Amino acid sequence: MISTGAALKVAVSVAEEYGVRVREPVVLKDSYNLRIHLRPAPVVARVPTVTALARTHPGEALRRELAVVSFLHELGAPVAPPSDLLPAGPHLRDGVAVSFWTHVEHDPDHRVTADVAGRMLAELHDALRGFPGTLPYLWTLVDEPVRLMESLAGEVEPGVLARLRDAHAGLVTRLNGGAAQCLHGDAHPGNLLATPAGLLWNDFEESTAGPVGWDLACLLRTTRLDGRAAVRAYGANPDDPGLRVFLTARGLQAALWMMVRALRFPASAREARAALDQWLGDNPPP
Repeated sequence: MISTGAALKVAVSVAEEYGVRVREPVVLKDSYNLRIHLRPAPVVARVPTVTALARTHPGEALRRELAVVSFLHELGAPVAPPSDLLPAGPHLRDGVAVSFWTHVEHDPDHRVTADVAGRMLAELHDALRGFPGTLPYLWTLVDEPVRLMESLAGEVEPGVLARLRDAHAGLVTRLNGGAAQCLHGDAHPGNLLATPAGLLWNDFEESTAGPVGWDLACLLRTTRLDGRAAVRAYGANPDDPGLRVFLTARGLQAALWMMVRALRFPASAREARAALDQWLGDNPPP
């Protein structure tokens, strides 16, 4: 697993190769990815750390993210843009991937309302329908959980792991072949930054092709606001039976990621196991 120190060293080294002077790198967040403000430059480096465990080629997710955000930025959509002070990437050094983004001042305590979140997601989906690129279909559901479960071998009881594999295979079958468009992939209000220029969408690393229900389920599940009200503001029915399979799939995805994250941050292991047990209890085998 990539350490914080190794990720920081790569990010600073690559930036300085392109003439960006880094005097006081500050870790903004160290969770599934490492985000570093390369002060005094208005540049944020993003390095996959925990997420690299589920991605054979983590730079590919960064490449797709940069393509989607660059398209939206050129369109004038409200997004936190890639850096224009150096090539945004992705850059690969010693097995470590890094991308570079414009640092935007924002208020982390700002509370996004349900109405605003729902409307902004609807507007984002409208813009994303014009994305000219090709994205893999629901890759964060189809592919990643397989590798996440491989990482959990020996950490989770064999019988539980077998249940998870069966459930995942069933969900993939049920969701295969639906109507698809470009999606944010992780469309919760925590990925809306409150900046002096207004709210900006951030963190498109999980951009994927898929039905809009994938993003709606993410919004519906959030604990940051009233998800049901947000989905109604989007223009959808939170009680639509068609959303249930997306909610189940989102719950499995979240539980697996929490379990894998706990391999790097053991203090979160109890919370992660509780989330996994909750999902298992809510989704008994047929």
